[in-house]
Amino acid sequence: MVAQKVQPQVHTQDGTPIPQYSLSKILLIWVVTALPMGILGWVVAPALVNATHSPFARTEVLLVGLVWLFVLAMILVYQEAGNLRWSTLQQRLFLTTPRSPRTGEPSARLWWWLIPLVLATAGFQVLIEPTINHLWVSVFPFFAAPSGFELNTQLATPAARAQLVGAWGIFLLNVVLLVFNTFLGEELLFRGVLLPRMAGVFGKGDWVMNGVLYGLYHLHQPWGWPSYVLDWSLFFALPSRRFRSTWFGIADHSGQTVFFTVLILGIVLRWW
Repeated sequence: MVAQKVQPQVHTQDGTPIPQYSLSKILLIWVVTALPMGILGWVVAPALVNATHSPFARTEVLLVGLVWLFVLAMILVYQEAGNLRWSTLQQRLFLTTPRSPRTGEPSARLWWWLIPLVLATAGFQVLIEPTINHLWVSVFPFFAAPSGFELNTQLATPAARAQLVGAWGIFLLNVVLLVFNTFLGEELLFRGVLLPRMAGVFGKGDWVMNGVLYGLYHLHQPWGWPSYVLDWSLFFALPSRRFRSTWFGIADHSGQTVFFTVLILGIVLRWW
């Protein structure tokens, strides 16, 4: 007699079972998120930059792709639950109080884990990530970032800084981009929708594959693939899965939002 594979059981905090996606559905979701970002980043954005000569044109273009991630997340939740009420989104996207890995019970004390998590992420991104990315593009130079493609390099150019002084419209545009990047778009889809629905295919390795899919989703930024996979597996997917709360990935990812928002605001106000 052949033993049947037992599907892992994933439930929301109110006890509602979460359906598990098939491998084909997981890959389809990856395709319909990664390909548009790749096209926007490598085809549409350069054409718009050449037409407008604006160093922030790429930001405007990529925002379209990030909004699409949010829309897709809402479509998937609606198909599953039949409504988009806040209570439904909280449960289906695991926007709830973290749960103890041992007892499964919600516990506000677990929020304290965010402090070492955010510090570890910042240390990795500042001290280790640049070395990994340098080695990656040294081996595969065709993956190196073209000039002006990264936000931090854009902000370092005199032309971009001059355009930002007093430019509240550009500041607000970047804030919206960062919010969709670290919360409404990427985190809601990859950690809120996908992660809890990948155990049926990947079992206890779902957080690893979630990080891999998320890293490779960055077709628009292939110069960071290895560090993205490591970073988002260890510091975003794993804590979100362990504590059954998407807020862990959102809070950790949002450190970038705070950093760049303060940086851009300082340029707008001529603080530096």
